[in-house]
Amino acid sequence: MLLDKATSFNKQTLRIISLVPSQTELLYHLGLEEEVAGITKFCIHPDAWHKAKPRIGGTKNINISKIKNLSPTLIIANKEENVKEQITLLAHEYDVWVTDVNNLQDALQMITDIGVLTQKEINAQQITQSILQKFEQLHPLPLLKKAIYLIWKNPFMTIGGDTFISNMMLYAGFKNVFDTNTRYPTITVEDIRKSGAEYLLLSTEPYPFSQQHVNELQAQLTHIKVILVDGEMFSWYGSRLLIAADYFEKIKKTDFHVEPK
Repeated sequence: MLLDKATSFNKQTLRIISLVPSQTELLYHLGLEEEVAGITKFCIHPDAWHKAKPRIGGTKNINISKIKNLSPTLIIANKEENVKEQITLLAHEYDVWVTDVNNLQDALQMITDIGVLTQKEINAQQITQSILQKFEQLHPLPLLKKAIYLIWKNPFMTIGGDTFISNMMLYAGFKNVFDTNTRYPTITVEDIRKSGAEYLLLSTEPYPFSQQHVNELQAQLTHIKVILVDGEMFSWYGSRLLIAADYFEKIKKTDFHVEPK
């Protein structure tokens, strides 16, 4: 069934399948090596799990039969990253916890909830406190830089204001130009040119933008600074947040020439 409250599972019989890469990494940092029975092919962190753990397909195309063969007692999914119909189908046979993360506070609550579910409350508390401390120590900018964040090519897609990425942009010193209710607007180079953006951020995921794409777009957008950014730092809402704040400070130092305090 779909769980509506985080309650503790019996750790001795706990068999977890994670359908979300960033939450798989969190389970690793919570110390759940033995309890995690299956992950997706996109769960690349930690590398040892990516190589050794059974894979049950992708986040949008899970293999139900493989999941059944692993006999899970808990499946951890996400409202946006997974397909609703597939999660509903799984919930007929298994306990499923679905997260919904749109900002830093949601992420901290998600970590706390998973800590409760897996009897790792102390570990989860240590992680959330460390994340919160790092984000509270971020160097504030007197004025946010207007920016567009691209996640896809052909067509170009950006992110709306109600997304986790948009919230992370604020901590990195950027104001999302497309701060709209549309979560993933499709835009053109001309839209970017007319937007008033000072920066164009090309993410390394889900589309693998590279320096070549930076060079191509920079040639077309001479009045906007185009930079390549690590998509995991902006979109992974689990324990990757432990290093995201330092990455955002590096952006401020490198691209804004602001010295961290």
